[in-house]
Amino acid sequence: MMEGQHSFVLDSNPNAGGPNAGGSTRKIYGIAQWSTSKAPSMSGSGRPTAVICHGFKGFMEWGFFPPLAELLAERGFTVIRFNYSGSGMMPGDELVTDPDAFRSNTFSQELEETLQVLRAAGHEIAPGQVDRERIALIGHSRGGGASLLAAAHPEWRDQLRALVTWAGVGTFERFDETAKDPWRHNGAIPISNARTGQELELGIELLTDLEQNSAALDLKPAAAERQAPWLIVHGSGDATVPVTEAQQLDRAARAPRELLVVEGADHTFGARHPFAGPTPDLIAAMNATQSWLRRHLE
Repeated sequence: MMEGQHSFVLDSNPNAGGPNAGGSTRKIYGIAQWSTSKAPSMSGSGRPTAVICHGFKGFMEWGFFPPLAELLAERGFTVIRFNYSGSGMMPGDELVTDPDAFRSNTFSQELEETLQVLRAAGHEIAPGQVDRERIALIGHSRGGGASLLAAAHPEWRDQLRALVTWAGVGTFERFDETAKDPWRHNGAIPISNARTGQELELGIELLTDLEQNSAALDLKPAAAERQAPWLIVHGSGDATVPVTEAQQLDRAARAPRELLVVEGADHTFGARHPFAGPTPDLIAAMNATQSWLRRHLE
C-alpha cells in the first residue's frame, strides 16, 4: 500500500476542567495515515475518518493499533491515532518517559484531548484528507470510555457518525475504598507496568477528578445519550474488564447499537506488544469494525 502520512502535535488544553485545570501545557502527539494507491470508495469530499483512542498504559504504537490503522487505510479511510498527553510517552517510546505526566493524568483530560483531536481533524490534522461529515471513534479499554463520553458530548452528539469500542470499560471506578484511603493519604498510588517493568504512580488528581466529576464521567448515561451507531466488541474471557461491563452498557444504550462478544477472547484479543501477527480473535474484531464503519460512514 502506498501511504500518505501526517504527523502532528497539539497543545493539550490545560483548562479542560478537573483538578489539572490551569496546569502546565503538555503535548498530544499523533499520526494520520491514508492510502494513496486506493481512491476512497465512498462518495463525498475528503475521506471517511476513524480516530483511534488507546487505553490505560497504552499508546498509539502498541500492538494492534498500527495494523488496525493500516487495514482501515487500505479500505479508504483516513486513520488518526495519537498518544494522550497523560500516557507519558512520545512517538517511538517503548517506556513511559514522562512519569510526571502519567502521574497527573485525569479522565476529564483524556475526554478533552479526544475532543481536541476531533476538532482538529481535517484542519491541523491531515488537511484535505478528512470528510468532517464522516468521522468515527474507535476506543480500546479506558479509551473506549473516553470515546463514549466524546460521542455523548453536546459538541459531537449529533455529528459523530459511528462509534466502536473494544474491551471498553463500563465504569471508571476501578479501585475500592481500601485502595482509595491510602491514595488520599499519600497523594498517589503505585502502579506497575507488567510490560515494561516500570514502577509508576497515579496522583491524587485522578481520584479527585472521579469524585468531583462523577456525574459527567458516568458511562451509563453517556451510553443512553450518544446517538452514533455503536458497535461494542468484547471478549468473553477478558479478565481486565469483565464482559459484564459491556453487557451493562449494552442494556443502558439507546439504539442503534450492537454487542459482539468474541468467545474466549481476552482483553487484547490475543494481541501482544511487540505485535506478532493477528490472532483469530483479533481478526474477528477487526473485520467487524471495518464492516461497521463502512456501513455507517458510506
